[in-house]
Amino acid sequence: MALDPAIKEGAPVGYDDHPIHSEPGALPPEVQAPLAPFQGQVPDTPKWFADAIAKAPERSLVDSMGTKIEMLTWGEVGKPGLLLVHGNSAHADWWSFIAPYLAEDYRVASMSLAGMGGSDWRDSYAFQDFAEDAEAVARAAGLYEGPRKPIYIGHSFGGAQVFFAAALNPDRLHAAILVDTGFGGPPPDSPEAKKMAERVRNIPTADRANKVYPDIKSALARFRFMPPQAAGNLFVADFIARRSLKEVPGPDGGVGYTWRFDPSMWNKLDRSVMMGMTADGPPKVSVPLAHIFGDRSVVMSRRASGQPSPLPADILEIAIPDSAHHIMVDQPLALIASLRSLLAVWPSK
Repeated sequence: MALDPAIKEGAPVGYDDHPIHSEPGALPPEVQAPLAPFQGQVPDTPKWFADAIAKAPERSLVDSMGTKIEMLTWGEVGKPGLLLVHGNSAHADWWSFIAPYLAEDYRVASMSLAGMGGSDWRDSYAFQDFAEDAEAVARAAGLYEGPRKPIYIGHSFGGAQVFFAAALNPDRLHAAILVDTGFGGPPPDSPEAKKMAERVRNIPTADRANKVYPDIKSALARFRFMPPQAAGNLFVADFIARRSLKEVPGPDGGVGYTWRFDPSMWNKLDRSVMMGMTADGPPKVSVPLAHIFGDRSVVMSRRASGQPSPLPADILEIAIPDSAHHIMVDQPLALIASLRSLLAVWPSK
């Protein structure tokens, strides 16, 4: 499995559900700051992408456990339902250029996980709470008003949440599709975990808030992907990055910009229920599972090296050529085609 040049050079790569810190110069410029050369300008955008984002979703907030969860919807209520879940420190708009190409045949909803995007922050986060949020969004979006229960689709950390929801509440969904999901980090007491703990020392925490930038240009120049990778399509990276920011009071007065995820989330994430489900081995998932992954994904390279995975050995898998972990950035049209083709024939019942 070929990997990105940044990985070959021995740069810190982290895991799909935890941010890492990298010192300036530790990563190649196209990985560390892919949007910096544009000086705040929007990269050239192809027509298919412009057409997709022109089909703006309906935006609303759904109450779940006293928290407002951001929801985006496309398509008609009554068609088969799809729920889209984003990855680590991301937001619902990571699917805004994918969903319109599914919405002709499906009622589609995309959610921002609690603590991310436009959703409220919580005093603590837990896998079982994310599952309840997904259910609340699916019901509010009308995904249960179609001919069958919804199919959940999750990327990276969102794929782990989809897998957990399918294992915990199989009666709530028809099937689950994971997109380049590597299931977190190394064992807590392993040497690799100890190295990671050192690397994340400069990640924002409750005592060290997200940095506030004086303008959009400065903020975009600091945007990069986690795990680190070059942006396969810079117009996608720019779209995602702009919607990762929110306005706040500026460092010197006026308007400033900062990231929309809770900087304390990783210190407040309770994995106890999830760990309990895996104490005796991978949990059994009774709903149909499929997995789409990038053929250059560092997340998937861990599994190729022999590290354990909770996915069943006979799971249906689709490899996307010339893609790293963030498939919707590297190969968005291939991801759309794969999802449409898969959903047309799978699951068979």
